Amino acid sequence: MQRIVVTGLGAITPIGNDVQTYWNNLLKGVSGVGTIEAFDPQALDVRISAAVKDFDPKQHMDAKKARRMDRFSQFAVAATGEALKDAGLEIDPEDSDRVAVMMNTGGGGIPTLTREVINYYSKGPDRVSPFFIPLFAPNMAAAQVSLSYGIHGPTMAAVAACAAGAQAFLDSMHLLHRGEADVVIAGGTEAAIDQVAISAFANMHALSKRNDDPEKASRPFDAGRDGFVLGEGCGVMILETEERALERGARIYAEVAGGAMTADAFHITAPDPNGRGATMAMKLALERSRMNPEEIDAICAHATSTPLGDIAETKAVKQTLGDHARNIVMSSPKSMIGHLVGASGAVNGVTAVMAIQHNVMPPTINLDNQDPECDLDYVANEARKMEINAVLSNSFGFGGQNVVNIFRRYE
Repeated sequence: MQRIVVTGLGAITPIGNDVQTYWNNLLKGVSGVGTIEAFDPQALDVRISAAVKDFDPKQHMDAKKARRMDRFSQFAVAATGEALKDAGLEIDPEDSDRVAVMMNTGGGGIPTLTREVINYYSKGPDRVSPFFIPLFAPNMAAAQVSLSYGIHGPTMAAVAACAAGAQAFLDSMHLLHRGEADVVIAGGTEAAIDQVAISAFANMHALSKRNDDPEKASRPFDAGRDGFVLGEGCGVMILETEERALERGARIYAEVAGGAMTADAFHITAPDPNGRGATMAMKLALERSRMNPEEIDAICAHATSTPLGDIAETKAVKQTLGDHARNIVMSSPKSMIGHLVGASGAVNGVTAVMAIQHNVMPPTINLDNQDPECDLDYVANEARKMEINAVLSNSFGFGGQNVVNIFRRYE
């Protein structure tokens, strides 16, 4: 079976609009959380988010195209451009049917949906934009990437809540193994910082209400955590068969060793408190990667900063790795960038690959008073230099969807 390798990376995040800026700020422990500026949040119980800053879509596309894309699609096109350039990959029209796009999301164009519903009820049906559907539809980020870069191969989007970005890598591996493509632009994108989305998450008691101290609001594994911070962004990888990458002399960041997907079948929003589905996904990912638990050096945790979720993930890691769980480190980028929903697993994957490249694990910030039930090593507050050859990346979504990917050093 062909090995699958990573040859390019792209990212748009609350702490940097390219991979290197994101990575530098991640290692420094910079928080991207602040008071909401996209709209007046004063009527809301939750008035904080982790927004992407200083993003100008016209730096990545012409103004007309930008107007016809929701923000989640703009992020995908921009991050894909960075990833393609990083991979040194130009799409050859004669070969474009061998390139695929798998760009997932949790919700698609939610702010567009909100805006057009308001237009309908306040101004009438004639004022609903004719571009509403191609702006909002969850598949449009993938479609816009295909249109922007002339890609004629399989172009797909899967909606899998908070596991969507990670599922993109898993499904891309399957495409490549089946020989349906030689290259896949894979990732997740989300831009759902919106009055209705914030209100819905807040009303289900999922969000932190630390409005007066935003940078301290996202605190995975800390005893004082009170929910996640909604973020936005995009993560993209160029995945290729080893044969194709070597043939064109590409720089290889890492290998995607394997992965797995399971379901909790427990609750529509809460995780299985015993971590059964997550444990199964991690064990299957190891099995399919033909790796032993002792070969894992670090985990990019899902770790959203919710009271139940962080404990369930900790239990699952211990059930999966056994005694070796005490030897590995875990880190949660969400402590700095918030919860990017459908993009979170994709950005986690980018983080895992960069950790392998640089032999350093980013910190989990705001971990000042560790929850006794979260009793592993979470790289509290300061990045840690260490040898990293394999990173397991966790993503767990509403509805009980679990996706685990394993990235390892390419040799």
